[in-house]
Amino acid sequence: MESLPSGLEYSPMSHHMSILQEITGESLIDGRLMRSYKRSFNGFAARLSESERERIAEMEGVVSVFRSKKLQIQTTASWDFMGLKEGKNTKRNLAVESDTIIGLIDTGIWPESESFSDKGFGPPPKKWKGVCSGGKNFTCNNKLIGARDYTGEGTRDNQGHGTHTSSTAAGNAVAGASFFGIGNGTARGGVPAARIASYKVCTGTECGSEAVLSAFDDAIADGVDLISVSLGGDDGEVLRYEEDTIAIGAFHAMAKGILTVNSAGNSGPDPNTVGSVAPWILAVAASTTNREFLTKVVLQNSKTLSGRSVNAFDLKGKNYPLIYGDYIEGSQVKGKILVSGYSVSSDVAVATIIRDYKDYASISSRPLSALSPDDFEFLVSYVNSTKSTQGTVLKTEAVFNQKAPKVVSFSSRGPNIIAVDLLKPDITAPGVEILAAYSPLGSPTEDIDQRHVKYSVLTGTSMSCPHVTGVAAYIKTFHPDWSPSVIQSAIMTTAWSINASDIGVASTEFAYGAGHVDPIAALNPGLVYELDKADHITFLCGLNYTSKTLRLITGEAVTCTGNTLPRNLNYPSMSAKLSKTNSSFTISFNRTVTNVGTPTSTYKSQIVLNHGTKLSVKVSPDVLFMKSVNEKQSFTVTVSGSNIDPKLPSSASSIWSDGTHKVRSPIVVYTDIPDSI
Repeated sequence: MESLPSGLEYSPMSHHMSILQEITGESLIDGRLMRSYKRSFNGFAARLSESERERIAEMEGVVSVFRSKKLQIQTTASWDFMGLKEGKNTKRNLAVESDTIIGLIDTGIWPESESFSDKGFGPPPKKWKGVCSGGKNFTCNNKLIGARDYTGEGTRDNQGHGTHTSSTAAGNAVAGASFFGIGNGTARGGVPAARIASYKVCTGTECGSEAVLSAFDDAIADGVDLISVSLGGDDGEVLRYEEDTIAIGAFHAMAKGILTVNSAGNSGPDPNTVGSVAPWILAVAASTTNREFLTKVVLQNSKTLSGRSVNAFDLKGKNYPLIYGDYIEGSQVKGKILVSGYSVSSDVAVATIIRDYKDYASISSRPLSALSPDDFEFLVSYVNSTKSTQGTVLKTEAVFNQKAPKVVSFSSRGPNIIAVDLLKPDITAPGVEILAAYSPLGSPTEDIDQRHVKYSVLTGTSMSCPHVTGVAAYIKTFHPDWSPSVIQSAIMTTAWSINASDIGVASTEFAYGAGHVDPIAALNPGLVYELDKADHITFLCGLNYTSKTLRLITGEAVTCTGNTLPRNLNYPSMSAKLSKTNSSFTISFNRTVTNVGTPTSTYKSQIVLNHGTKLSVKVSPDVLFMKSVNEKQSFTVTVSGSNIDPKLPSSASSIWSDGTHKVRSPIVVYTDIPDSI
């Protein structure tokens, strides 16, 4: 650290550069100066030899020089990031948590994983009616209490996906978990004391819809409390409710008091791609946490470029010749680092540096770093203009991500094309670079990879889904009598609001719904929006479903009476699609809230306009006087405006506050949103 020199025209950056130039004797020190601190304190970070460090420490005005250290970022990043801390740092109701059963419909499970050890567990809850039919050499225990197989392969997970989602939702706390040292720390689920039942519906190539429906049927009868489904349609396919076996199975689960949590899909960032669109399902988008994995490329002049990958290979800092080209024969790259515009790693080169547009890191089967387009173009220019260019690719390190949470690009976006007046996805949660348990039989990558691991890093809405399942289970441990709709409402109305980090439709409520899940706040939402089976049938009637089609979903004879607008479903969010963009409009939403907070309380309405929209929003009444717990009161939200942007939703937030609780609901009005951005 250094003291500030006097002078009116002082520039910290230029001063830091002049110090480095004086010490090193080099005129170009871009590769030496790592960071320049110039706001709260005055100093800089630089690459220095020991003799250079000693000389700079003796300079006048320099207060101190100290060595940089790598701070350890824990594997528990996602749960810590959401506020659900490890051990006694989080309030828990362990007796009820131990009686909570989560059913996971997935690729199976690896029963021998330490994440599913039953050490310290008593016998299964008395309500459990399931079986352990995992197949040959498959054993359940008091943690993994049930297993069923619908594939003919046995419930053992051959891929890793189901093991990963299961441990994310309810895995034990396992110290020292990592992917070859990357992300080292304690891996754990949201409710480590809960029990797990595994329902295998997927083989290596497909997940049969008939298997999914059978799994729902069994899980409901087995006595699970929640169902987690990290599955969806092919390539952004969005199915009508009567064709969607997840929606049908979840409807029957809802009718029996079981909440289904489902991944929103991985077909973003284009609009109209969200695949989980039923109101009786909690649909989850994927976003980042405050930890990210970076793989640095260091050139021979010490210039450093930060790329993305989960690279467990260590080149020991040794420099190798860099060679650029997209069509290079194997013999030309042997003993060199290949710089290629294609997203494939070389089996012959020492390492590969590629150009990539992804905003997340994936595991590489060979030494690899994926650079942003700008950094890649810089590197290509450098390689082409410099003779005998050398560099190295470092092992991946975990770093602090200041921009979290941000919805990742691949996460499917709304609007909902099946029920246009129902906002989907509902919520976002950590789904990027998540480390959790894995099957040793599964490949860590999509390439040929001979490594076998017990813990691995995966990214997707498949990873965000079990985070919300874990949160829902956590809420249920404190409120065992809460219905699926009450739990869903609590999660949605207490979510962190997300500020748009980018412009365009991909950074609106169509990306994140009500916001980012907040487990602690969701325990005490104040007011909730309740729904039951009859409300959902009324909603389907409002979509003009026939009795024949309704029976496909509900499994029983239903006759529609009256005509209730779908947007008046008592949902925690409010959304409406307009027929015209260039005319004035006035629409209303009818809602009823139930008091689950303080018996005597007064809630006042507040409206916050989002994204610079010019809507007029009125709430009537704008004050709710609650006199008892479970009291219900109704209100109407009226939204008016004109000439709204045809490419973006116009949105606001409705907030009911009693001074302690803030019950927030997004309001979204839109017209036809183009299919691509």
